Amino acid sequence: MDNSGKEKEAIQLMADADKKVKSSGSFLGGMFGGNQKVEEACEMYARAANMFKMAKNWSAAGNAFCQAARLHMQLQNKHDSATSYVDAGNAFKKADPHEAIKCLNASIDIYTDMGRFTIAAKHHITIAEVYESELVDIEKAIAHYEQAADYYKGEESNSSANKCLLKVASYSAQLEQYPKAIEIYEQVGSNTMDNPLLKYSAKEYFFKAALCHFIVDELNAKLAIAKYEEMFPAFSDSRECKLLKKLLEAHEEQNAEAFTEAVKEFDSISRLDQWHTTMLLRIKKTIQGDDEGDLK
Repeated sequence: MDNSGKEKEAIQLMADADKKVKSSGSFLGGMFGGNQKVEEACEMYARAANMFKMAKNWSAAGNAFCQAARLHMQLQNKHDSATSYVDAGNAFKKADPHEAIKCLNASIDIYTDMGRFTIAAKHHITIAEVYESELVDIEKAIAHYEQAADYYKGEESNSSANKCLLKVASYSAQLEQYPKAIEIYEQVGSNTMDNPLLKYSAKEYFFKAALCHFIVDELNAKLAIAKYEEMFPAFSDSRECKLLKKLLEAHEEQNAEAFTEAVKEFDSISRLDQWHTTMLLRIKKTIQGDDEGDLK
């Protein structure tokens, strides 16, 4: 379907909206329904933005939504302004990630000012995802996941906070910030082990914490595993705990072959993802004489 006509229509609407805004600022315009003209211009910018979206001109759509957002703010319509900034951010995501982040941050400022922290948290997650996938800036992604977790905690949305914190832990471990990752995995593990619906996940968090300990120091890992077994007896019978003990034994004996064998056996029943594989390889590299650098 040809939407080029929509784009021309949108450009005309933008020009008409610009004229309305200018006339509302003049002395006479201000006396005769200045605010009404600004409101009409807001509506025109939003219509133009949607037409640009139909024509897949994402930058132009983002700019039009931004214009509407600024005018809504001028009229003290905070909620509408924030919504328009979110629409702008979503349009820019398809064309200019940096602009998308700017718009989403503008919406967050308004929502936090209004005390709408749950919505602000949701948009921090969106920004984190842009940093993850588009801009590949993991440090910044972590910062936004942490801020989202903070807001969720303040609103007692603990399961949403935990989801964000687990992202922080996963990335922190990848960046070799092990103490931070361990602290989060232990905290979330402790919070979930008493919940009948979530306790199955607790063993996974303690497993991840133990792997991070293991990379730092073998003795640390031993002590941590003993602590997790005491805190959460179900952990002792888990395949994860049995694997950790086999890995400790292989590491103590500096036996790379036994280490690989234990991992392969576990993986044949429960597939290990990229994160687990990365951590296990880092541990294996600390075995002297291990020149293979893989788990095959």
